[in-house]
Amino acid sequence: MTVHSNEFGMQFDRRLLNGALIGGRWEPGSGGTFAANDPHTGKRLHDIGRCAPSDVDRAVAAAKDAFTDWSKTSVQVRAKILRNMQRLFRDRAEAMAQMVTKEVGKPILAAREETFEYSGPAWGKAAEEILRYRGMTLPSTQEKTTNKRLVLGHRPLGVIGVITPFNFPTDISSIALAHAVAAGNTVVWKPTEYGPVSCAMVAELFEEAGFPPGVLNMVQGFGDVGAHLVRHADVKGIFFTGSNRVGEEIARVNPLRPMLLELGGDGPQIVLEDADIDRAVEGAITGAFYYSGQVCTSSERLFVHEKVYDEFLAKFRAATAALKIGDPADAGNDMGPLCNPAVLERARQHVADLREAGATIEQFGPEQGLYYPATIVTGLDRKMIRGKGESFSPLALVLKVASDEEAIEIANESELGLVASLWTQDMSKAWRVAEALPHGAVNVNETSNYWDQLAPFGGAGKSGVGRELSQWFLDSFTENKLIVFDLGGPADDRRIEGGW
Repeated sequence: MTVHSNEFGMQFDRRLLNGALIGGRWEPGSGGTFAANDPHTGKRLHDIGRCAPSDVDRAVAAAKDAFTDWSKTSVQVRAKILRNMQRLFRDRAEAMAQMVTKEVGKPILAAREETFEYSGPAWGKAAEEILRYRGMTLPSTQEKTTNKRLVLGHRPLGVIGVITPFNFPTDISSIALAHAVAAGNTVVWKPTEYGPVSCAMVAELFEEAGFPPGVLNMVQGFGDVGAHLVRHADVKGIFFTGSNRVGEEIARVNPLRPMLLELGGDGPQIVLEDADIDRAVEGAITGAFYYSGQVCTSSERLFVHEKVYDEFLAKFRAATAALKIGDPADAGNDMGPLCNPAVLERARQHVADLREAGATIEQFGPEQGLYYPATIVTGLDRKMIRGKGESFSPLALVLKVASDEEAIEIANESELGLVASLWTQDMSKAWRVAEALPHGAVNVNETSNYWDQLAPFGGAGKSGVGRELSQWFLDSFTENKLIVFDLGGPADDRRIEGGW
């Protein structure tokens, strides 16, 4: 191994800068290089090989070749390799967390949570899921005979294209990669361009874990690489987490291929008049400002009942003002910078639009470089937030509502429906309100930024298509296959009787 050490003293295998892992070999991308920068300082961290569409073609060919043998590999062997990945991940998780913090600006405690608690265990969870992924036998109902046996199983699709975002660079990718290959598929992975070495550190483990060459391939680069991947004729399924705009384009060009698209959300968090306000404020701080709001499950919209609005807002302001914002490598800080200039510009534009519409803007923290302050917006009406979309930044839009019904109506005016958060001590009311919200999940008395790694995750409306995690991911990237046996035996009377 040739060790590379950048000016920040971070050491890793120089091969990880190449940009492509194709058929088990690290290769320079064919499209030159691109720079990865530190969001905290703005300084260049490293230059990465940039792949071109021709690299995608070679990666897909390698994955297609590997599929024949990998799809026939026993689940016991697949599970053993996946468990090896989890073990290797645990040994490298701290180094990965440090790199995640450096490349995407995630506070170090959240980065450690990502690598230790989510990313590494995803490989072990996939191993357990595939060992327990069941088919079924079906009764023979078309004939009077007992000669038929109907067996329903699952077959892998083939090559899966995986495109993953910057906010959880090792976690979301690990979930997708682990479950796709657990099911017997092979993969071409286009990771985020903002966390290239973080993701390459994951890819570095593939060979050591025991994956055969070509089962998992990686191509670094920009949108042209992802666009070529999702349009490739030999790619049989698509996993994408990212923006609504890109997700809609992927859906347009893949009308007959299985897709799992997770496209973000905008909350809401609903605080009813009987809520525990102190707990609801804690939930709102996590919901709005965890990783500077750069989370698809963030609660950007907060609907608070008029009877508790003043109390909630006063406590929410105080808690927001107490947030520590600064160097994400400092474990004492709650928020760091935004990841990149595009996210910063979107935050500024959202706030400018709201200010122009007459809203009141309160900001807590610095605005310099890629740092953007925790922002509370009040003085709103429902027209001002209708169609706002996801800002993906530390914005909390707090709207006063007069009833549960009004909160539901406003929540349902959004085209997004990923995770909602509901606060009440009346479980009957909680049940009815949760049922009325068309979201993939409703967290009752819990922040919107809570998820369980063995529960289905996904949204309604423009928040996406399909469900990931656990068996639901396996459902997305396998096809049901029915095999019918006729065992022979007594002749069957096939005369039509006019129905049952």
